[in-house]
Amino acid sequence: MELLTVVAPVFGANCYVIVADDRTCVIVDAGGGVAPEVRRVVAERGLTPVAVLATHGHVDHTWDAAELTSAFSVPLILHAADTYRLADPFGTLGEVGTSQDAGGPLAQALAQIGAAPSSYRAPERVEPFGGPPGPDGRTADVTLELGGVRLVARHAPGHTEGSTLYLLDGEPAVALTGDVLFAGSIGRCDLPGGDAGVMSATLRDVVRTLSPQTLVLPGHGPSSRVAVELRGNPYLRG
Repeated sequence: MELLTVVAPVFGANCYVIVADDRTCVIVDAGGGVAPEVRRVVAERGLTPVAVLATHGHVDHTWDAAELTSAFSVPLILHAADTYRLADPFGTLGEVGTSQDAGGPLAQALAQIGAAPSSYRAPERVEPFGGPPGPDGRTADVTLELGGVRLVARHAPGHTEGSTLYLLDGEPAVALTGDVLFAGSIGRCDLPGGDAGVMSATLRDVVRTLSPQTLVLPGHGPSSRVAVELRGNPYLRG
C-alpha cells in the first residue's frame, strides 16, 4: 500500500491517493484544483482509479470530484448525511461559501485557480453509505472493498453531519480524518450542520479509541499520530 498526497490550491485541502499492490487506487477528497495533478500521477504510475471518496461534503473537499469521477468513470462515495451538500455547496458552507459575494473566502480561493462559483458541477454518480443512526447518533462502521483497497468508514459527525474517518489497517494503521482532527486542532463546528457537542462526543468515543500509533492524515495541514494528539492537542486532553 502506498499513500500519495496532492494539496489543493483551494484552502490547502489535502487530497490523498491510496495505491494498492495491484495498482488500483482510491482518491480521497478531490478538492479544488487537484484534478490535473491527480490525473498526471495516475497516468505516470499506471494506476487504475476505482472510486473517489469524500471525508465530508464541504465543497473544498469535493470541488474536483465531478471532473475526476467523470474522467475515470467511477463513483463518488460519502456518508449519506452529507450528500445534500453536493446540490448546494455554497449555501451549506454558510458565511465561508457565500457565492454572491465576490469578496467571500471561497470565491477568492476559487479565483486563484481561474474558477468561479457558477462553474461548479455536482458529480453525476454518487454512492452514499450509512444506515440509520444508533443511540449515540452515529451509524455503524462500513467496510469498503474498492479494488485492492480495503478500508473502514467510521462515522464521526460534529464538523458536518456526515463527517467520516477512513481507516486503513497496516503498520502503522492510518486514519484519514478529514476536518474532524488536525495536527494540534480540530475542524470548526460553527458552520451549517456543525455541532460542538456532537464533535466532543466524536472526539471522546471515536478519535480517542484509535490506536495511539495510528498515523493521522488530516484534511488540511501536516500529518500527525494519535499519540501525539492525545498528548498535545487541547481538544483531546483530559
